[in-house]
Amino acid sequence: MRSRTLPLVVTAGLLAACTGTDDGPGDDGATVVLSSPEEDLTLVADEDPAAASVSTSRALFQRSGVAVVASADDRAGTLLGSSAAVGLGVPLLLVGSDAGSVSDELDRLGATDVLAVGEVELPSGGPEVLAVPATADAVGRASGLEFAGEDEVLADGDAAAVAGLDVEDLTALLTGDQASGSPAEDSLPSVERAEPLADTVVLATGKSVAGIATARAAGARVALTGGSADPRASADVVSALAETPDAAVVALGAGFAAEDGLDWKTATAATGEQLPGGGQLLFPGRLMVALYGHPGTSSLGLLGEQDLPGAISRAQEVAAPYEETVDVPVVPAFEVIATVASSGAGGDGDYSYEAPVEQLRPWVEAAGKAGLYVVLDLQPGRTDFLAQAKRYEELLELPHVGLALDPEWRLRPDGVHLTEIGQVAVDEVNSVITWLADLTMGNALPQKLLVLHQFQLRMLPGRERLDLTRDELAVMIHADGQGATADKLATWAALRAGAQPELAWGWKNFIDEDVPMLSPAETIARVSPTPQLISYQ
Repeated sequence: MRSRTLPLVVTAGLLAACTGTDDGPGDDGATVVLSSPEEDLTLVADEDPAAASVSTSRALFQRSGVAVVASADDRAGTLLGSSAAVGLGVPLLLVGSDAGSVSDELDRLGATDVLAVGEVELPSGGPEVLAVPATADAVGRASGLEFAGEDEVLADGDAAAVAGLDVEDLTALLTGDQASGSPAEDSLPSVERAEPLADTVVLATGKSVAGIATARAAGARVALTGGSADPRASADVVSALAETPDAAVVALGAGFAAEDGLDWKTATAATGEQLPGGGQLLFPGRLMVALYGHPGTSSLGLLGEQDLPGAISRAQEVAAPYEETVDVPVVPAFEVIATVASSGAGGDGDYSYEAPVEQLRPWVEAAGKAGLYVVLDLQPGRTDFLAQAKRYEELLELPHVGLALDPEWRLRPDGVHLTEIGQVAVDEVNSVITWLADLTMGNALPQKLLVLHQFQLRMLPGRERLDLTRDELAVMIHADGQGATADKLATWAALRAGAQPELAWGWKNFIDEDVPMLSPAETIARVSPTPQLISYQ
């Protein structure tokens, strides 16, 4: 994708001041000239659907001798008007409280003929208006279009139905309660379609149905974001941007105006990298179920109780029962203890064994190929989390690899493991957040998971000052205490009390130490809200 620039904001307020183009309409009054956006990222952020329809026309059309109009309050007219606009290859404009903005846009387009679908009125003195009722027969006769069929659109399906309109197999979109009326005897002049804007992708939250219709009429690809203003959230959006990496992008929807970093998020989505489970944002949208431990060491958890192929199979088997308990994709995962708290100081005096990257890479890469997410867990002893995290930078540059910090094993300068429970200052955690977020953005990677293990409040003093502003990361508190269910649930409640709403949450089940260990169904039923990561040790 081309380097991103700051978004160009296109609003109805700006359009009201625009004048017509220097080029006048063609002799037949039905010539169409499209306008590929000059900026890599163009923002159409009008809240009002009528204003958004005008702004989208302004962004994609330079001239159109014919246009379609409908009332912003008329769903039937808007849907059938969408079919007509896409079929003809011309803009669809909605008339709202400010009919003058539509008149100004028709003047800029050089429109000489307008197809008005349904109950809609335009100021006099403009183009010739051909008014028809919102019926497939009337619209077809007036426009000269032959519909391949009629589709009744469900109440919440307007955006998807319009985005799916195909000029080669055009359907008439209906509401199911179409008004009656007599078709007009006249018809529009023929329209000379322009070459489609195949190098333009429109990201749409779905609020502007007319804007989507205009984009499809221009031949642009429309990718619906599912309501999110973050293009990384949708697997379909990521795929659409990756398939046309040099495309100009139009972000259609008011929500995009408030999305910080829309330019780099769009560029990241265009890499096409998908997280296990789809898309480039972690939560909501998936449940991770992880085996915890160290490769080749059975005493540290389930992960090391078998070889690599066996560990992948076991992770998949442990995750499988959760598919019946949640309505989001279940993603198997490894939580690999990359640095292991040691009883001796070691050559560097930090009471931590740092596994070589060469030892971990086969596990990390094989897990990724099998569709698993991987979290590298740090038990740093007397050194700091950031220093240890940097040791594994080349693994963290992989899109399916996150990081976990375990304060239990973060010692004071004179501390020794198992004589005290460690803790970490929030400023040290924030330094890791900054470094990992910068690494993620710098490499255009999908969002990364940063897990903070905690089973006592004192382990993360100052937690209320965690930097949760970096959208490159999903920061999670992982309640990894062991014991009786009632005690674990009480710890869960205590950790969650007053917590920042941006935090994600994880839970750990201990095979031997929990009395009893919750089953998958019990874990989902009893731990509320549902954790986004459930690990097994």
